[in-house]
Amino acid sequence: MNLNEITAKVKELSSKSSGKIESKIKFVFNDGCIFIDDTVNPTIINNENQEADCTITISNDDFGKILNKEMDSMGAFMSGKMKISGEMTVAMKLSSLFD
Repeated sequence: MNLNEITAKVKELSSKSSGKIESKIKFVFNDGCIFIDDTVNPTIINNENQEADCTITISNDDFGKILNKEMDSMGAFMSGKMKISGEMTVAMKLSSLFD
């Protein structure tokens, strides 16, 4: 999946859980990033590199596998395919969005 496809899918998924994460999250991929600000209503989702409470670094391919339920987020983290910096509790809230 490319960044545009991932961004569209994240927007679709986050519309179902707006306000549940209540934090700022940044996903860093091979070809850019996705910034999610769920502290405001409506939730802001864009491709700007902004400060976040939690930053998750993962390849486009592995993130696509998580979105397509071919890999779970905990497995990606435990195997080192996903790196998390910042508030781990924020990352844990994301599992309800993607798993």
